[in-house]
Amino acid sequence: MGITDPKQWLTLAIMLPLAMILPAHSDSNHYEGRTNYQAPQAPQALVVDGVADEAIWQKAAWQVLDQRWLGPEYTKEDFQGRYKIVWTQNKIYLLGEFVDDILIDTHRDPLTQYWDDDTLEIFLDEDYSGGDHQYNHNAFTYHLSLDNQAIDIGTDKKPRSYSDHVESRWQQHNNTILWEVSIDVYTDAYRDDASDNQRVSLSAGKVMGLMVAYCDNDGSELRENFVGSEFVPGEGKDRGWIDAGLFGALTLVE
Repeated sequence: MGITDPKQWLTLAIMLPLAMILPAHSDSNHYEGRTNYQAPQAPQALVVDGVADEAIWQKAAWQVLDQRWLGPEYTKEDFQGRYKIVWTQNKIYLLGEFVDDILIDTHRDPLTQYWDDDTLEIFLDEDYSGGDHQYNHNAFTYHLSLDNQAIDIGTDKKPRSYSDHVESRWQQHNNTILWEVSIDVYTDAYRDDASDNQRVSLSAGKVMGLMVAYCDNDGSELRENFVGSEFVPGEGKDRGWIDAGLFGALTLVE
């Protein structure tokens, strides 16, 4: 998350050539060079505890976070990141492994500058449709804080908690943290404050949009780096919270 004023984004869009801000792909809703991650099915629900001792994790492939979207060059001691995905009928599960030498959570209000602390971001598009999701639920951008809360922008254009969608736990081992997350999946028909939103039942062959990123702060007022899993063309690389066309394809397999 970065620019929050729609007028600023409009100015940026006017300044940039269209080829730098619009998808260029045979799939007109997504940019070229998207990853395709295949997630194996878990035989049963996983315990989200930051331990990752279930056998199914051994069958899932690692996907690295190696795209520096914001900030200066960094060392491997400062940050490294990768993730795995598995799924059940009811949820998708993410296992993140991150080297981070300093953990920061200074903004105690979970709705204030939540992207400027050490934050795991999971971008999820239920039907891989791409397109705008800035102030709608065409896709979600879950900002997971070190105290395991999940924040995104609501349809009222204000930050709000979606922690009821997510279970999040992490454990530290020296300079490495293992972070486990389970996520309930919702369609773009999701309504904020409604009590009857229905979770999606998942099945093999389903394709969703996915992108993962990490905000790294080593003691500044603002995050120093923003590192993601997908290549973002052109300028304004911090726009995944607006444009789901940047997400990779997450395919659920048996």
